[in-house]
This record gives sequence, structure tokens and C-alpha cells, in this order.
Amino acid sequence: MVDRPERRVLTGADLKAFYKALANPVRRDILSYLGKHGEANSTSVAKALGESTGTTSYHLRRLADLDLIAEIEERSTGRERWWKSLMKDIYTPPGLEMTPDERDAARKLGALKMSHDLGLVTRAYAGYDDAKGWSQIYRGGLTLTKEQIASFVEEYQNLLWKYVTEPGHHPPGSRAVAVRLIVVPEEEESTED
Repeated sequence: MVDRPERRVLTGADLKAFYKALANPVRRDILSYLGKHGEANSTSVAKALGESTGTTSYHLRRLADLDLIAEIEERSTGRERWWKSLMKDIYTPPGLEMTPDERDAARKLGALKMSHDLGLVTRAYAGYDDAKGWSQIYRGGLTLTKEQIASFVEEYQNLLWKYVTEPGHHPPGSRAVAVRLIVVPEEEESTED
């Protein structure tokens, strides 16, 4: 188990920068690779992704600019720089004030994530019987106040952090699994607040 880091709250400008970074498939692949392996140099990342070291070095630096990864200075020597994934509790507060272009970037970032998630859901349903317990699908519904929703989400996040392990230090026999929570009213609009 990993101690939950301090929550990083994103601003509208952060969301715009994140969308620009994560819209690039090489950067998404780098984050995935470091999330799985914990630490790597640009050469090993390049080899794993089938990219040049120049390309991966460039993208690694851009991800470091966003504080999503960090250089491991004690392992870096000369031109060989080592990088690690930064475990972050990244959060966008509801009602965040944004400029129109920041709001557009936030929507596009959400669509990018949801497109990936829909692929996971489709795969889970298609291979459910053959997954041998690795895929679990649960759908439920509740009737909650806004305060109860906030409490429910906080308890859910705390439960997830109970099972987080450091990248590169996962238990034997474990696999990376996608866990998603979406809380949204069933009705499009409500006459109540």
C-alpha cells in the first residue's frame, strides 16, 4: 500500500496543458509504460515503444514540465537520463471557472479519456466469460444528495488508495486493471437544486 499523496487540484490552464500533452499518443504510451515499470531511461522507453530516443527524450521532458514524471537525478549520468512516474491524486473541482478555450480543452480531454474507457468497457463485456475473474462488471444506482455524492466519492477514492502500489513494485501475479467511477444524475435536468 502507498500513502496517498497530497491532492493536486487542476486549474483551467492545467487542463488545457494536460489535453495538449495527452492528445499525443506517444506521451500517453510513455505514461503507461512508466506507470507499469516505475523507472526507465529514454533508451528503454524508446525500445519498448518503437520510437527513436530523440522522440522519447523530447516527450519525457514535456511530461516532466507538467509534473507527471520526474527525472531521477541520482541515476542520471551524462546523456542518460532516468525518469519515474509521479504518483498523483489529480483532481478537478466541480464548478471550476474556466475561459472558453480552457473549457473546450477540458471537454476534449474528457472525450479522449472516455473514448479509451469505452474501449475497455466493450472489451470487458465481449470477453467477460473468458476473463476468468479478471473482469468484473457492476452497475448500480442510488438516490443521493450532493453532500452524499461528495462523501461517497471520497470513500471510493480512499478505498482505491488502499490498493495502490508503487510503479515497478507490484505484487507477483498482479495485472494493471482499469477502475472507473462515474456519478451522474439519471435525468438530464432536475427541478430541484
